[in-house]
Amino acid sequence: MLDDVDLLVCGAGPVGCTIAERAANLLGWKVLVIDRRAHIAGNCYDSHFQNGVLIHNYGPHYFRTNDDSLLTYLSRFTDWIPANYEVRSTVRGELYPFPINLTTLERYYRKSFNPETARDFLDGMRDRIETPANSEEVVLDRVGRDLYEVFYRNYTIKQWGLEPRELEAEVCGRIPVKLDRDPRYVGHKHQVMPRNGFTRMFARMLRHRRIRVLLDCRFEDVRELIRPRRATVYTGPIDGYFGNCFGSLPYRSLEFDFVPHRQEYVQPCVQINYPNEHSYTRSVEIKHVTEQEHPETVISYETPGSAGEPFYPIPKAENKALYAKYRELAERERAERSVYFCGRLAQYRYFNTDEVIQEALACFERIRTECSARPVRSALSAAQAA
Repeated sequence: MLDDVDLLVCGAGPVGCTIAERAANLLGWKVLVIDRRAHIAGNCYDSHFQNGVLIHNYGPHYFRTNDDSLLTYLSRFTDWIPANYEVRSTVRGELYPFPINLTTLERYYRKSFNPETARDFLDGMRDRIETPANSEEVVLDRVGRDLYEVFYRNYTIKQWGLEPRELEAEVCGRIPVKLDRDPRYVGHKHQVMPRNGFTRMFARMLRHRRIRVLLDCRFEDVRELIRPRRATVYTGPIDGYFGNCFGSLPYRSLEFDFVPHRQEYVQPCVQINYPNEHSYTRSVEIKHVTEQEHPETVISYETPGSAGEPFYPIPKAENKALYAKYRELAERERAERSVYFCGRLAQYRYFNTDEVIQEALACFERIRTECSARPVRSALSAAQAA
């Protein structure tokens, strides 16, 4: 079995499932997918809590995209339901729409706004910073000190364990300020949820006679045993692949506390942020966007930390410089051994769910192009190469 593999995929999350499906269906390759966890779907994994309510075990995954072709591709494996990804932030005992919009400004400042007057008001509030160099400067340039202090600063400190001024501008830069009344977190064309959950969608991707899945299996335990004829896809931490030879890349981790309630709903929306109180950053009632009919519900409370499962690469200049060293090794590994690094941990970059699947599809196309020009390794030659 160990020799009868064209493509070894290390990680059964969105990247691994996507590339495995494409390789099996389009190229007819025999694919082995391994994962150190006891389940597929990676951090998108969802399951039923003890009271029967569907939860997102590793935090909420809000699927949204502007890419019609991506939605068409994924629709082969799931039907969709519309999802209202509405987030509110609690400040001084009141809930405000977040990201900041016209309603947020009106409730907070107790005055009426339209798009023009709100723009003028924020122009008078903001610090004018021509080229914001960090996340603090991004927010100050957009909305000024007052809104920065109550909506952004403390939440960012809890989330990252760092002051916003210590983080790259992109961290807070990806949070919009909206001059409309749309309460949704983002304005993407498609905002949907897999009808039967993410795990079921990814399971259908892997349902192919040329795909085998081996769970509770660490890459370290098989990297010298399995020699694929074509390529390897690695989705784990890139520093771990190379034995942390340049030092460990830092990550933020998360702890989840799931609390059941014997009522249909508890929160007014799917997510509430807590920038200035509690040790946790947000509470999520995912039932708001799964359309599950159930008399009970579950709230998850999310607390960031520095130790534990790696979730978020920390976007600082020195971390990017360290990653660049590992990326150079990864490019050499791709050229010499056909090992492809893809995903949040392998590329040390934050991706939304749609973005990481797009990244996987691009990686597959690179594999298809490059591997078609290389001779197929036999099991014997692969073993000799080791």
